[in-house]
Amino acid sequence: MSNLLSMGANGAGNGTNNNAMSSPWLLIGYIVVLVAIFYFLMIRPQKKRQKKEEAMRNNVQVGDEIITIAGVYGRVVAVKEDSFIIESGPDRSKQRIARWAIQQNLTVHEDEQAK
Repeated sequence: MSNLLSMGANGAGNGTNNNAMSSPWLLIGYIVVLVAIFYFLMIRPQKKRQKKEEAMRNNVQVGDEIITIAGVYGRVVAVKEDSFIIESGPDRSKQRIARWAIQQNLTVHEDEQAK
């Protein structure tokens, strides 16, 4: 037992260091593996989700029922390049909202049903 403690205190027992982190290539390998794990578990699914949301926002048409990120339900009455005009509420008030502010499209189109 005292021999193990003295080896730890001296850094090496017989002059060779068998520590797993002694090789710089092994350390680089660990870093590469960690980056790959982060990519496949965090970054790639986020990019897939962003592409799906962007496709949904680009496929909004006049007459679609939508929900904004603020929770406002409305019907699209006009589509512009970077915004929509929706009408909501019983008085059919019209609001201009940004394209990125659409959270969900409640209207199902024929081309989406085929998928």
